[in-house]
Amino acid sequence: MSKTPEPRPSLNRQILALAVPAFGALIAEPLLVLADSAIVGHLGSLQLAGLTLGSTVAHTVVGLMIFLAYSTTPAVARAFGAGDASGAYRAARNGLWVALGLGVLIAAGLAVGARGVLTALGAQGDVLTYGLAYLLPSLVGLPGMLLVLAATGALRGFQDTKTPLYVATGGAAVNVVLSWVLVYPVGLGVAGSAIATAAVQWGMALVLSARVVVGVRTYAVGFAPDGPGLAAVFKVGSWLMLRAVSMRIALLATVFVVTAQGPANLAAYQLTLSFFNLLAFALDALAIAAQALLGKEMGAQNLATPAGKGAVVQLKNRLVRWSLGFGLLTALICPALGFGLAWIFTPDPEVQRLFALSLLVLGVGQPLAAYVFILDGVLIGAADVRYLGTAALCTLAVYTPVLVGLHLWFVGQDAGAQVQLATLAYLLLWCAYALWYMGARALTLWWRAHSGVWIR
Repeated sequence: MSKTPEPRPSLNRQILALAVPAFGALIAEPLLVLADSAIVGHLGSLQLAGLTLGSTVAHTVVGLMIFLAYSTTPAVARAFGAGDASGAYRAARNGLWVALGLGVLIAAGLAVGARGVLTALGAQGDVLTYGLAYLLPSLVGLPGMLLVLAATGALRGFQDTKTPLYVATGGAAVNVVLSWVLVYPVGLGVAGSAIATAAVQWGMALVLSARVVVGVRTYAVGFAPDGPGLAAVFKVGSWLMLRAVSMRIALLATVFVVTAQGPANLAAYQLTLSFFNLLAFALDALAIAAQALLGKEMGAQNLATPAGKGAVVQLKNRLVRWSLGFGLLTALICPALGFGLAWIFTPDPEVQRLFALSLLVLGVGQPLAAYVFILDGVLIGAADVRYLGTAALCTLAVYTPVLVGLHLWFVGQDAGAQVQLATLAYLLLWCAYALWYMGARALTLWWRAHSGVWIR
């Protein structure tokens, strides 16, 4: 008697099954960084300052290499959706090779230029010494961390976000214990924290990569990389790199403008940006679900037929509705947190006031941000990366003149006028980022998503 096949989970449950574990994995590493900061912070402010600069360099590199996950996910997901397990594992294997190669090259380059990089960031004296003490050992773990990115992207393509969650959570827990042991009982200080993190990164890399290795053996696709496969990863990655660099420049330019507005504005900006980044993790979790589900659906459907294209569009529309619903929810949370709980984050009344006002602006822009994040995920899942890279550069070009105008207007005032206009300048800056910049991104993504040319 034939066994009745199990019913396929509803689309909403599939989205949740991917997004919730992805969110947990995303916040695990920031918690790891917070733990390192807390442990080293008890050594002294100079040690913490050195760790801050050293970790900033390392995490900037990792942030720019995020394309290793974003390029692997759709490639694996499309082959997986088409029932081509061998092709899926070949794509995963190639992603791991690219990650390992880039990790070794970048780590070697940074090891040679570490002192110059930290000095350019303003480090000197003891801060430079502690910065080098953290950065140099941490470079040993850089190839491992890039392998984590590529392996995580591959597992997402296989519709598995739980394994990266378990590994990230376990790694964060081990890192806390190991870091404390190396920093204090062993007495390695700042370097102990870096060594612990590097060891954990390699441990995570080995565990996640093992899943890919098993599949490579099972389907006998071979461990050696193939030239066309590596070229495909680099081709996709170059456009995603352009996208990432453009977005990072937009943030750095915003920081430059707010810094000129005074310490109170800068402090409030840092608090607001930290909260924005927390919300971004949740939005990114939905975007990751979009990458995995879209890639799989496009592999499973015959995109040459109206029915196949219709199924992909239906999935895209469902994901957009999910994201907009979340955006509306966070839009209500932002002002409530800003006006009710600002005192938790700072005792300064002026910073509290600015923080509350900026969260009000941020709340207004949350549905827009949610729309941007989900369509980013949709188009990454469809491997429409050339457009994403070009669009990111164009929106940066649209945003930059607004920043320049705001900066010149404010610094052109006399000291007394600057005091009077500081709040207005701060709110205009957040309007520029949360509404103008995000609005420009939303417009470019809306046009592309509704054109249908990305379904191919």
